[in-house]
Amino acid sequence: MMTPLIIAIISGNKAYCNKYCDRGQLFDLIGGRFGLSLKKSPPKFLRSTWFRYGFLIFFMTMFGVMIYSTYLVFAGAELREAITFFWFFSLPWNWTNTAFVPNWVARFAFGFYGIMLTSTILGILTMILFKPRTWCVYCPMGTMTQGICKIKHRKDGGINGRKS
Repeated sequence: MMTPLIIAIISGNKAYCNKYCDRGQLFDLIGGRFGLSLKKSPPKFLRSTWFRYGFLIFFMTMFGVMIYSTYLVFAGAELREAITFFWFFSLPWNWTNTAFVPNWVARFAFGFYGIMLTSTILGILTMILFKPRTWCVYCPMGTMTQGICKIKHRKDGGINGRKS
């Protein structure tokens, strides 16, 4: 989770997003190579700054709620074995065996899996409706790395440290 941010801080670019992101590569494969994408340009609102940062804030809020619920279980609250889909709908997950890990670890796993499942389904939907890597347009990690790059370039005085 920290790798894209560290790469952006060190290199000042989105190399992780462009070359190494497994989700972007998956969407390229199934949307591009396998042709499961309509290959239309995404709507302007998905590319807008307000939507990208609004989605990042919403996503980070949901991540914070997940961390808080993990803390509550760590502090003694009851573990509810459910995956939250689209952050609001609970899917029962009662076939898992959480007996071999502490309850707070299981809570973190359920929460993290829910976030990853939701973002993958959003990515697949936008991949099908638009271009294969449309998820990358509003991906919270991509928004954060882009913000780091903008700050780094402003601090360095331009692209690659050259004064503009």
